[in-house]
Amino acid sequence: MDLSSTVKQVDANAVSRTGDLHDAALISARIERLPFTRWHARVLGVVGFVHMTDAFDALTIAYVLPVLIGLWHLSPGDAALLVAGGYVGQTVGALLFSAAAERFGRLRVLRWLLVILALGSLASAYAPGYAVFIALRLFQGIGLGGESPVSATYMNELCPAKTRGRVIFVLQSTFAAGNLIAAIAALWLIPAYGWQVMFLVGALPIVLAAILPRMAPESPRWLAINGRADEAERIVATIEQSVPREQYASLPAAQVVGTPVDQRKAPFRSLFQPGYVTRTLVVWLMACCGSLTTYGILVWLPSLYRTVYHLPLNVALRYGMVSMIATLIGTLVGVFVIDWLGRKKTFALAFLGAALPMLYLAFSGTHVPAAQVSMLASLSVALIAIVQCGIYVYAPEVYPTRIRARGAGAASAVTRVSSVIGPMIIGALLTYLNVEAVFGYFAFVSLAGAIVIGAFAMETRGRTLDEIAGETTVRSHRQ
Repeated sequence: MDLSSTVKQVDANAVSRTGDLHDAALISARIERLPFTRWHARVLGVVGFVHMTDAFDALTIAYVLPVLIGLWHLSPGDAALLVAGGYVGQTVGALLFSAAAERFGRLRVLRWLLVILALGSLASAYAPGYAVFIALRLFQGIGLGGESPVSATYMNELCPAKTRGRVIFVLQSTFAAGNLIAAIAALWLIPAYGWQVMFLVGALPIVLAAILPRMAPESPRWLAINGRADEAERIVATIEQSVPREQYASLPAAQVVGTPVDQRKAPFRSLFQPGYVTRTLVVWLMACCGSLTTYGILVWLPSLYRTVYHLPLNVALRYGMVSMIATLIGTLVGVFVIDWLGRKKTFALAFLGAALPMLYLAFSGTHVPAAQVSMLASLSVALIAIVQCGIYVYAPEVYPTRIRARGAGAASAVTRVSSVIGPMIIGALLTYLNVEAVFGYFAFVSLAGAIVIGAFAMETRGRTLDEIAGETTVRSHRQ
């Protein structure tokens, strides 16, 4: 091939890529101008149900473990390894399947994850012993870890900027609802039918894997950047047809604002290239601080009620349930404030508000009645729940489509790792110090989160995903 032919081929590739970028930008512009419709509500309901099954399966081990400890004569170390195995799988799944979602599509990967969840749960019901069970927990954990970032990325890409925050918080509220359903189901099903029934119920998502493509389409943004603009066009046209005719006629014309961003696939290290590194560090620190506090409180509170405040078991469990309900309430509050106050103010105030009850308990310690501890801890965990849900709003927003799932998956992996480290830190504090140190630790972590968000987070409220990505690209070129 001579030089002129080579130049022509390069020019043709450049023209083709420019056309793909324009198609992707136009698809995004058409999505951004639309209101929230019944079509969005239907897809949100389906993905929310997927999210709920993830939460159910994730919490099942907490209610099965007391039975297995007696049945298989597990030591505390064996039980801790069993729980940790699931979190290790979740960390792997968050990284592995978020990368797969960039290559194979959001919806296809969600179907794979549902199959893994169902098969892992079904097999766990028939596990013959500890060794096999822990291997199955690791396998199912891969599915559990992958689902959250992929679902959040998918819904982020379907929603216009003006409703994106509320929609993702509604999605995350289904996770909190799934946790509560698991708790209620365990109290009813395990005494009557045995521990295996929880895993049999957890296998039902296999049905969702079969019907998901009929209920929800692939992300049009992902299709457009992968050279499948015709498919993206058909999906967006379907969404537009769901808008009432009079309302559709009054919508502004779709306009591409700014220069289309090159959305070719990028490796994991792209999260740390100029323009993204600060955003990545902020997201990771937000995920870490939120998870260290949330899982530390929820995992250790029932034990603290028993060992430090000397409550009967049934009362300790009841107080623990109050904190679980508080997380659901906090999530629902987030639905109303995330697009009103904006991301930065919401997260910073939530961290700060969570720190104040912990500071009070750090200086009061065991002099505070257990009932008051329960109320203050529940207030703190409710506010942190806003941050925990907010991670899946904020992380997908600050990255372009080509690395959006990777960014959300990395943040989710940080959450999983922190959920293992947090309870271990508290165990050490209780061993070598006292309960006041535990509450002081919660306060310190929450205050650190508030400072990071207040100083370094960017505001994304009301801004389109392409606008945020375009700003990053401009900054990268300048640097």
